Amino acid sequence: MTDRVERVAPPSAGRVLKPRAWVAPVRAMARRRSADDSRDTAPPSGPGRSAVVDCALYVDGRRQPGDWDYAEALHAAREAEHGFVWLGLHEPSLDEMTAIAATYGLHELAVEDAVKAQQRPKLELFNEVSFLVLRTARYCEHAELTETSEVVETGQVMLFIGPNFLVSVRHGDACRLSPVRADLETKQELLLQGPWAVAYAITDRVVDLYLEVADRLEDDLDTLEAEVFDRQASGRIQRIYQMKRELVEFKRAVTPLQRPLTTLTSQMNRDVPKEVRRYFRDVQDHLSRTVEQVNSYDDLLNSILQARLAQVTVDQNNDMRKIAAWAAIAAVWTAIAGIYGMNFDVMPELRMTYGYPVVLALMLAISLALYRWFRRNGWL
Repeated sequence: MTDRVERVAPPSAGRVLKPRAWVAPVRAMARRRSADDSRDTAPPSGPGRSAVVDCALYVDGRRQPGDWDYAEALHAAREAEHGFVWLGLHEPSLDEMTAIAATYGLHELAVEDAVKAQQRPKLELFNEVSFLVLRTARYCEHAELTETSEVVETGQVMLFIGPNFLVSVRHGDACRLSPVRADLETKQELLLQGPWAVAYAITDRVVDLYLEVADRLEDDLDTLEAEVFDRQASGRIQRIYQMKRELVEFKRAVTPLQRPLTTLTSQMNRDVPKEVRRYFRDVQDHLSRTVEQVNSYDDLLNSILQARLAQVTVDQNNDMRKIAAWAAIAAVWTAIAGIYGMNFDVMPELRMTYGYPVVLALMLAISLALYRWFRRNGWL
Protein backbone atom coordinates (compact mmCIF):
# COMPACT_ATOMS: atom_id res chain seq x y z
CA MET A 1 0.00 0.00 0.00
CA THR A 2 1.21 3.49 -0.73
CA ASP A 3 1.22 6.51 1.56
CA ARG A 4 -1.67 8.84 0.93
CA VAL A 5 -2.34 12.33 2.16
CA GLU A 6 -5.98 12.83 1.05
CA ARG A 7 -8.43 13.15 3.91
CA VAL A 8 -12.21 13.20 4.13
CA ALA A 9 -12.30 15.69 6.99
CA PRO A 10 -9.44 17.06 9.10
CA PRO A 11 -9.55 16.19 12.77
CA SER A 12 -10.05 18.87 15.33
CA ALA A 13 -6.73 20.48 16.10
CA GLY A 14 -7.90 22.10 19.32
CA ARG A 15 -6.86 25.60 20.27
CA VAL A 16 -4.31 27.58 18.35
CA LEU A 17 -1.38 28.45 20.59
CA LYS A 18 1.78 30.45 20.28
CA PRO A 19 4.91 28.45 19.55
CA ARG A 20 6.74 29.79 22.59
CA ALA A 21 4.12 28.30 24.91
CA TRP A 22 5.47 24.79 24.49
CA VAL A 23 8.92 25.10 23.03
CA ALA A 24 10.37 22.84 25.73
CA PRO A 25 11.06 19.74 23.65
CA VAL A 26 9.32 16.52 24.43
CA ARG A 27 12.55 14.60 24.03
CA ALA A 28 14.00 16.13 27.21
CA MET A 29 12.06 13.70 29.32
CA ALA A 30 11.55 10.96 26.76
CA ARG A 31 15.29 10.34 26.51
CA ARG A 32 15.55 9.72 30.23
CA ARG A 33 15.45 6.09 31.35
CA SER A 34 13.14 6.73 34.26
CA ALA A 35 11.59 4.43 36.77
CA ASP A 36 8.23 5.25 35.20
CA ASP A 37 8.95 2.51 32.67
CA SER A 38 7.44 0.10 35.15
CA ARG A 39 4.02 1.62 34.44
CA ASP A 40 4.23 0.50 30.83
CA THR A 41 4.75 -3.18 31.52
CA ALA A 42 2.59 -5.68 29.73
CA PRO A 43 -0.43 -7.13 31.50
CA PRO A 44 -0.14 -10.69 32.77
CA SER A 45 -0.04 -13.19 29.97
CA GLY A 46 -2.76 -15.76 29.57
CA PRO A 47 -5.93 -16.52 27.64
CA GLY A 48 -8.01 -13.97 29.55
CA ARG A 49 -5.52 -11.15 29.81
CA SER A 50 -6.29 -7.63 28.66
CA ALA A 51 -3.94 -5.85 26.32
CA VAL A 52 -4.98 -2.41 27.64
CA VAL A 53 -2.00 -0.80 29.38
CA ASP A 54 -3.61 2.60 29.94
CA CYS A 55 -6.75 4.36 28.77
CA ALA A 56 -6.94 8.08 29.47
CA LEU A 57 -9.38 10.85 28.59
CA TYR A 58 -7.91 14.29 28.00
CA VAL A 59 -10.12 17.38 28.01
CA ASP A 60 -8.66 20.87 27.48
CA GLY A 61 -5.19 19.35 27.69
CA ARG A 62 -5.71 17.73 31.10
CA ARG A 63 -6.13 14.10 31.99
CA GLN A 64 -9.48 13.40 33.54
CA PRO A 65 -9.46 11.43 36.81
CA GLY A 66 -10.76 7.91 37.10
CA ASP A 67 -10.36 4.59 35.35
CA TRP A 68 -12.00 4.75 31.95
CA ASP A 69 -13.39 2.04 29.75
CA TYR A 70 -12.29 2.68 26.20
CA ALA A 71 -15.88 2.90 24.91
CA GLU A 72 -16.99 5.30 27.65
CA ALA A 73 -13.86 7.39 27.20
CA LEU A 74 -14.49 7.76 23.46
CA HIS A 75 -18.11 8.81 24.08
CA ALA A 76 -16.99 11.40 26.63
CA ALA A 77 -14.29 12.70 24.26
CA ARG A 78 -16.84 13.23 21.51
CA GLU A 79 -19.10 15.11 23.91
CA ALA A 80 -16.29 17.42 25.04
CA GLU A 81 -15.22 20.39 22.93
CA HIS A 82 -11.49 19.74 23.18
CA GLY A 83 -11.26 16.12 24.24
CA PHE A 84 -9.61 12.97 22.99
CA VAL A 85 -8.70 9.48 24.18
CA TRP A 86 -5.27 7.88 24.27
CA LEU A 87 -5.70 4.13 24.47
CA GLY A 88 -2.45 2.23 24.95
CA LEU A 89 -2.30 -1.46 24.03
CA HIS A 90 0.46 -4.05 24.31
CA GLU A 91 0.40 -7.01 21.94
CA PRO A 92 -3.39 -7.34 21.71
CA SER A 93 -5.11 -10.50 20.53
CA LEU A 94 -7.16 -10.48 17.36
CA ASP A 95 -10.44 -10.80 19.29
CA GLU A 96 -9.71 -7.87 21.59
CA MET A 97 -8.39 -5.73 18.75
CA THR A 98 -11.50 -6.49 16.71
CA ALA A 99 -13.74 -5.34 19.57
CA ILE A 100 -11.77 -2.10 19.93
CA ALA A 101 -11.87 -1.59 16.15
CA ALA A 102 -15.66 -1.88 16.17
CA THR A 103 -15.88 0.84 18.83
CA TYR A 104 -13.35 3.22 17.27
CA GLY A 105 -14.20 2.55 13.63
CA LEU A 106 -10.81 1.10 12.63
CA HIS A 107 -10.40 -0.57 9.25
CA GLU A 108 -10.03 -4.35 9.25
CA LEU A 109 -6.86 -4.26 7.14
CA ALA A 110 -5.16 -1.95 9.60
CA VAL A 111 -6.36 -4.09 12.49
CA GLU A 112 -4.81 -7.16 10.89
CA ASP A 113 -1.51 -5.31 10.45
CA ALA A 114 -1.59 -4.16 14.07
CA VAL A 115 -2.03 -7.70 15.38
CA LYS A 116 0.59 -9.36 13.17
CA ALA A 117 3.22 -6.64 13.72
CA GLN A 118 5.30 -7.49 10.65
CA GLN A 119 5.01 -4.20 8.80
CA ARG A 120 7.42 -1.71 7.35
CA PRO A 121 7.17 1.89 8.59
CA LYS A 122 4.33 3.50 6.65
CA LEU A 123 1.45 5.98 6.79
CA GLU A 124 -1.98 5.08 5.44
CA LEU A 125 -5.41 6.65 5.50
CA PHE A 126 -8.63 4.79 6.23
CA ASN A 127 -11.52 7.27 6.05
CA GLU A 128 -10.80 9.77 8.86
CA VAL A 129 -8.30 7.53 10.64
CA SER A 130 -4.58 7.70 9.88
CA PHE A 131 -2.55 4.54 10.44
CA LEU A 132 1.12 5.16 11.25
CA VAL A 133 3.54 2.25 11.65
CA LEU A 134 6.88 2.76 13.43
CA ARG A 135 9.70 0.27 13.90
CA THR A 136 11.31 0.66 17.31
CA ALA A 137 14.91 -0.15 18.18
CA ARG A 138 16.96 -0.52 21.34
CA TYR A 139 20.65 -1.18 21.91
CA CYS A 140 21.42 -4.44 23.72
CA GLU A 141 24.27 -4.28 26.20
CA HIS A 142 26.98 -6.92 25.74
CA ALA A 143 30.39 -7.46 27.27
CA GLU A 144 31.99 -8.22 23.91
CA LEU A 145 30.90 -8.78 20.35
CA THR A 146 30.70 -12.46 19.47
CA GLU A 147 29.37 -14.49 16.56
CA THR A 148 25.94 -14.67 18.25
CA SER A 149 25.69 -11.32 20.03
CA GLU A 150 22.36 -9.50 19.80
CA VAL A 151 23.27 -5.86 19.30
CA VAL A 152 19.95 -4.30 18.28
CA GLU A 153 16.50 -5.31 19.54
CA THR A 154 13.59 -4.18 17.40
CA GLY A 155 9.83 -3.96 17.89
CA GLN A 156 6.89 -2.06 16.50
CA VAL A 157 4.48 0.69 17.50
CA MET A 158 1.30 1.23 15.48
CA LEU A 159 -0.75 4.40 15.87
CA PHE A 160 -4.40 4.84 14.91
CA ILE A 161 -4.98 8.58 14.84
CA GLY A 162 -8.56 9.79 14.61
CA PRO A 163 -10.39 13.08 15.26
CA ASN A 164 -11.00 12.26 18.93
CA PHE A 165 -8.64 9.42 19.74
CA LEU A 166 -5.23 7.85 19.39
CA VAL A 167 -4.81 4.11 19.80
CA SER A 168 -1.19 2.99 20.25
CA VAL A 169 -0.35 -0.69 19.77
CA ARG A 170 3.07 -1.70 21.03
CA HIS A 171 4.89 -4.93 20.20
CA GLY A 172 8.09 -5.78 22.03
CA ASP A 173 9.90 -3.79 24.71
CA ALA A 174 12.26 -1.81 22.52
CA CYS A 175 10.34 1.42 23.19
CA ARG A 176 8.14 1.90 26.23
CA LEU A 177 5.63 4.72 26.04
CA SER A 178 5.05 5.52 29.72
CA PRO A 179 7.77 8.23 29.79
CA VAL A 180 6.10 9.89 26.79
CA ARG A 181 2.70 9.85 28.47
CA ALA A 182 4.11 11.15 31.76
CA ASP A 183 5.87 14.00 29.99
CA LEU A 184 2.86 14.97 27.88
CA GLU A 185 0.60 15.12 30.92
CA THR A 186 2.77 17.95 32.24
CA LYS A 187 2.33 19.96 29.02
CA GLN A 188 -1.28 21.07 28.84
CA GLU A 189 -0.91 23.37 25.87
CA LEU A 190 0.82 20.66 23.87
CA LEU A 191 -2.00 18.22 24.58
CA LEU A 192 -4.46 20.86 23.38
CA GLN A 193 -3.20 20.12 19.89
CA GLY A 194 -5.06 16.83 20.07
CA PRO A 195 -4.10 13.29 19.05
CA TRP A 196 -1.46 14.44 16.58
CA ALA A 197 0.56 15.94 19.43
CA VAL A 198 0.69 12.46 20.98
CA ALA A 199 1.70 11.00 17.62
CA TYR A 200 4.52 13.53 17.41
CA ALA A 201 5.73 12.75 20.94
CA ILE A 202 5.80 9.00 20.28
CA THR A 203 7.58 9.43 16.94
CA ASP A 204 10.09 11.75 18.60
CA ARG A 205 10.77 9.15 21.27
CA VAL A 206 11.28 6.42 18.67
CA VAL A 207 13.71 8.55 16.64
CA ASP A 208 15.61 9.57 19.78
CA LEU A 209 16.17 5.89 20.48
CA TYR A 210 17.49 5.56 16.92
CA LEU A 211 20.09 8.20 17.71
CA GLU A 212 21.12 6.39 20.89
CA VAL A 213 21.46 3.08 19.04
CA ALA A 214 23.47 4.73 16.25
CA ASP A 215 25.91 6.27 18.74
CA ARG A 216 26.41 2.95 20.53
CA LEU A 217 26.87 1.10 17.23
CA GLU A 218 29.67 3.53 16.39
CA ASP A 219 31.55 2.39 19.50
CA ASP A 220 31.14 -1.26 18.48
CA LEU A 221 32.39 -0.50 14.99
CA ASP A 222 35.45 1.29 16.37
CA THR A 223 36.24 -1.73 18.53
CA LEU A 224 35.71 -4.12 15.63
CA GLU A 225 37.91 -2.03 13.34
CA ALA A 226 40.70 -1.92 15.92
CA GLU A 227 40.57 -5.69 16.34
CA VAL A 228 40.73 -6.31 12.60
CA PHE A 229 43.87 -4.21 12.17
CA ASP A 230 45.49 -5.47 15.38
CA ARG A 231 47.85 -8.21 14.25
CA GLN A 232 47.72 -9.81 17.71
CA ALA A 233 43.94 -10.26 17.60
CA SER A 234 42.05 -12.94 15.77
CA GLY A 235 39.54 -10.62 14.07
CA ARG A 236 37.25 -13.45 13.05
CA ILE A 237 35.08 -12.79 10.03
CA GLN A 238 32.02 -14.30 11.76
CA ARG A 239 31.85 -11.33 14.12
CA ILE A 240 31.88 -8.92 11.20
CA TYR A 241 29.00 -10.78 9.57
CA GLN A 242 27.07 -10.76 12.85
CA MET A 243 27.53 -7.00 13.12
CA LYS A 244 26.44 -6.69 9.50
CA ARG A 245 23.22 -8.58 10.23
CA GLU A 246 22.44 -6.43 13.24
CA LEU A 247 23.07 -3.27 11.23
CA VAL A 248 20.76 -4.48 8.45
CA GLU A 249 18.01 -5.05 11.02
CA PHE A 250 18.48 -1.54 12.36
CA LYS A 251 18.55 -0.10 8.84
CA ARG A 252 15.20 -1.73 8.04
CA ALA A 253 13.70 0.14 10.97
CA VAL A 254 15.22 3.54 10.22
CA THR A 255 15.31 4.06 6.46
CA PRO A 256 11.65 3.40 5.48
CA LEU A 257 10.40 5.94 8.05
CA GLN A 258 11.61 8.82 5.88
CA ARG A 259 8.64 8.66 3.54
CA PRO A 260 5.90 8.76 6.22
CA LEU A 261 7.59 11.72 7.92
CA THR A 262 7.82 13.52 4.59
CA THR A 263 4.08 13.04 4.19
CA LEU A 264 3.37 14.29 7.72
CA THR A 265 5.44 17.45 7.23
CA SER A 266 4.03 18.24 3.80
CA GLN A 267 2.22 21.57 3.43
CA MET A 268 -0.55 19.67 1.63
CA ASN A 269 -1.33 17.70 4.78
CA ARG A 270 -4.10 19.66 6.48
CA ASP A 271 -4.98 17.10 9.13
CA VAL A 272 -1.82 17.63 11.14
CA PRO A 273 -1.93 21.02 12.93
CA LYS A 274 0.56 23.54 11.62
CA GLU A 275 2.47 23.76 14.90
CA VAL A 276 2.72 19.98 15.14
CA ARG A 277 3.99 19.79 11.55
CA ARG A 278 6.77 22.14 12.56
CA TYR A 279 7.87 19.77 15.29
CA PHE A 280 7.53 16.77 12.99
CA ARG A 281 10.11 18.52 10.78
CA ASP A 282 12.50 18.54 13.73
CA VAL A 283 11.98 14.78 14.10
CA GLN A 284 12.59 14.41 10.37
CA ASP A 285 15.93 16.21 10.71
CA HIS A 286 17.02 13.82 13.45
CA LEU A 287 15.92 10.87 11.35
CA SER A 288 17.93 12.13 8.37
CA ARG A 289 20.99 12.31 10.58
CA THR A 290 20.44 8.73 11.73
CA VAL A 291 19.97 7.51 8.16
CA GLU A 292 23.27 9.13 7.17
CA GLN A 293 25.00 7.46 10.11
CA VAL A 294 23.57 4.05 9.25
CA ASN A 295 24.65 4.36 5.61
CA SER A 296 28.15 5.36 6.66
CA TYR A 297 28.29 2.43 9.09
CA ASP A 298 27.26 0.10 6.30
CA ASP A 299 30.05 1.39 4.07
CA LEU A 300 32.53 1.13 6.95
CA LEU A 301 31.54 -2.46 7.68
CA ASN A 302 31.98 -3.36 4.03
CA SER A 303 35.44 -1.81 4.14
CA ILE A 304 36.30 -3.68 7.35
CA LEU A 305 35.11 -6.92 5.80
CA GLN A 306 37.14 -6.37 2.64
CA ALA A 307 40.19 -5.46 4.71
CA ARG A 308 39.84 -8.63 6.76
CA LEU A 309 39.45 -10.76 3.64
CA ALA A 310 42.55 -9.11 2.19
CA GLN A 311 44.41 -9.88 5.42
CA VAL A 312 43.39 -13.52 5.19
CA THR A 313 44.66 -13.65 1.60
CA VAL A 314 47.94 -12.01 2.59
CA ASP A 315 48.37 -14.42 5.51
CA GLN A 316 47.77 -17.36 3.19
CA ASN A 317 50.35 -16.02 0.74
CA ASN A 318 52.86 -15.59 3.56
CA ASP A 319 52.27 -19.16 4.66
CA MET A 320 52.77 -20.40 1.11
CA ARG A 321 56.04 -18.45 0.81
CA LYS A 322 57.32 -19.99 4.04
CA ILE A 323 56.40 -23.45 2.86
CA ALA A 324 58.10 -22.79 -0.51
CA ALA A 325 61.24 -21.48 1.21
CA TRP A 326 61.59 -24.51 3.46
CA ALA A 327 60.87 -26.78 0.50
CA ALA A 328 63.72 -25.11 -1.44
CA ILE A 329 66.11 -25.68 1.48
CA ALA A 330 65.05 -29.31 1.76
CA ALA A 331 65.47 -29.74 -2.00
CA VAL A 332 69.22 -29.15 -1.66
CA TRP A 333 69.60 -32.14 0.64
CA THR A 334 67.25 -34.23 -1.47
CA ALA A 335 69.10 -33.45 -4.71
CA ILE A 336 72.58 -34.20 -3.41
CA ALA A 337 71.45 -37.31 -1.55
CA GLY A 338 69.66 -38.46 -4.71
CA ILE A 339 72.79 -38.12 -6.78
CA TYR A 340 74.93 -40.16 -4.39
CA GLY A 341 72.20 -42.73 -4.07
CA MET A 342 72.42 -43.82 -7.74
CA ASN A 343 75.06 -46.53 -6.91
CA PHE A 344 77.47 -45.92 -9.80
CA ASP A 345 80.94 -47.44 -9.42
CA VAL A 346 82.79 -44.34 -10.62
CA MET A 347 81.60 -41.23 -8.80
CA PRO A 348 83.58 -38.21 -7.48
CA GLU A 349 84.77 -38.36 -3.90
CA LEU A 350 83.65 -41.98 -3.41
CA ARG A 351 87.13 -43.06 -2.36
CA MET A 352 88.02 -39.87 -0.48
CA THR A 353 88.63 -40.25 3.24
CA TYR A 354 86.76 -37.09 4.06
CA GLY A 355 84.23 -37.25 1.24
CA TYR A 356 81.24 -37.89 3.50
CA PRO A 357 81.77 -34.95 5.90
CA VAL A 358 82.66 -32.67 2.96
CA VAL A 359 79.34 -33.39 1.23
CA LEU A 360 77.42 -32.86 4.48
CA ALA A 361 79.24 -29.58 5.05
CA LEU A 362 78.44 -28.51 1.49
CA MET A 363 74.74 -29.27 1.93
CA LEU A 364 74.67 -27.42 5.24
CA ALA A 365 76.45 -24.40 3.77
CA ILE A 366 74.04 -24.18 0.84
CA SER A 367 71.07 -24.53 3.22
CA LEU A 368 72.37 -21.74 5.47
CA ALA A 369 72.93 -19.49 2.48
CA LEU A 370 69.39 -20.07 1.24
CA TYR A 371 67.96 -19.48 4.73
CA ARG A 372 69.75 -16.13 5.04
CA TRP A 373 68.59 -15.10 1.56
CA PHE A 374 64.96 -16.00 2.30
CA ARG A 375 65.09 -14.16 5.64
CA ARG A 376 66.52 -11.06 3.99
CA ASN A 377 63.68 -11.06 1.46
CA GLY A 378 60.95 -11.63 4.06
CA TRP A 379 60.05 -15.15 3.10
CA LEU A 380 60.96 -16.60 6.51
